Amino acid sequence: MTTQTPPTTGGRDDLRTMAIEQLRKKRGLQGHIITYVSVNLLLVSIWYFTGQHFFWPVFFLFGWGIGLAFNIWDVYMPERMTEERIEQEMQRLSRGR
Repeated sequence: MTTQTPPTTGGRDDLRTMAIEQLRKKRGLQGHIITYVSVNLLLVSIWYFTGQHFFWPVFFLFGWGIGLAFNIWDVYMPERMTEERIEQEMQRLSRGR
C-alpha cells in the first residue's frame, strides 16, 4: 500500500500529480473488479455444470476477495500525510532513542 505525501510547494503541478496517481489507482481497481467477477463467474459455472456437491469456488471467491478488499481500501481510504502527523511521528521516534 502506498501513501500519498502532501504537496510541499502547494503548487498546481503537485495536485495534478496526485490526481493522476489516484485516477490510475481507480482504473487499476476497475480492472481488478472486472477480472475478479469474470474469473469467478467462470469457476462457478464450471462447478455448476460438473454437478459437484461441494462448492469449491468458495476458496477462490474468499481468498481473492480479501485481496480485492485491500485494493479497494488502498484506493478509497488512502492514509493522508499531514504536517501534523509527520511532526507527531518525528517526536515519537526521537523519544525512542
